[in-house]
Amino acid sequence: MKSPLLSLPGAVPAEGVDEGVAAHYGDLFREQRALADGTGFVDLSHRGVVTVTGEDRLGWLHLLLTQHVSDLPPGRATEALILSANGHIEHALYLVDDGETVWAHVEPGTQEALIAYLESMKFFYKVDVADRTADIAVVHLPAGSITEVPEGVMVRETPYGRDLFLPRTELEPFAAQAGPPAGILAHEALRVEQHRPRLGFETDHRTIPHELGWIGSAVHLQKGCYRGQETVARVQNLGKPPRRLVFLHLDGSEVHLPGPGTEIRLADDGPDGRKIGFVTTSVRHHELGPVALALVKRNVPVDARLVAGDTAAAQETVVEP
Repeated sequence: MKSPLLSLPGAVPAEGVDEGVAAHYGDLFREQRALADGTGFVDLSHRGVVTVTGEDRLGWLHLLLTQHVSDLPPGRATEALILSANGHIEHALYLVDDGETVWAHVEPGTQEALIAYLESMKFFYKVDVADRTADIAVVHLPAGSITEVPEGVMVRETPYGRDLFLPRTELEPFAAQAGPPAGILAHEALRVEQHRPRLGFETDHRTIPHELGWIGSAVHLQKGCYRGQETVARVQNLGKPPRRLVFLHLDGSEVHLPGPGTEIRLADDGPDGRKIGFVTTSVRHHELGPVALALVKRNVPVDARLVAGDTAAAQETVVEP
């Protein structure tokens, strides 16, 4: 989905997964500062939007998701995962229920596979699943924003701001009165600062929730069965995850950021040292400078000096070893 807001002054299109919206509007750090101050908005209209209606919707989703949603009150935001039979993360959903419909936004391009899975699990339940991506756009307002939300628009409110499920026909009029636009790169920089994982960025084909700190926020440990629960319970009760998420402060003297997939080694082992992890997301932050999220082996000492490619890195613990 190509956003009409790419026609705004200064808009530079994003690439890769986030293609279809603006990477920035000409001043990355100004856009970050605006969001941090609670002003402006982020166009996330490339994200998938899925709705579930029907009287059984919450009880049915409760059986499929890692989160406890059977009694989810209207208006309360939550997030949830869908796991494989082996406990690996397949989907991440950002949810809110309005009393009649569950609204969820998901990573760009993942909605079709998600809907196919949900449809395969309907059985006799009274639910209807719909892809609303073509007519509903996600827009993010940062925490502290006083921008007025159009009447009738579903809002998912979190500590990090509000996600609006806005009709696409209202996207341009809303942008005209919502303050300065900020691109996806500014949004990503704040996400990294907040240590929040993102599906497809911090995850690979074998990632389990414990590695990313998704226990609690997206995985409820006292709910009934769901696919992959055995792995979650086993790691929680008997062991530790093989990897852990860390936040990296990168050497600011380097011109280039180490990109996703860049190998991480122990600095003391030199350039030929063994790989102990990899960068997942790297950004330039308006206050912290170059920073990144990364996955490293669980047994890497929390005070170890690291190197990401050729860039020195100091780690900050996100998930305890």
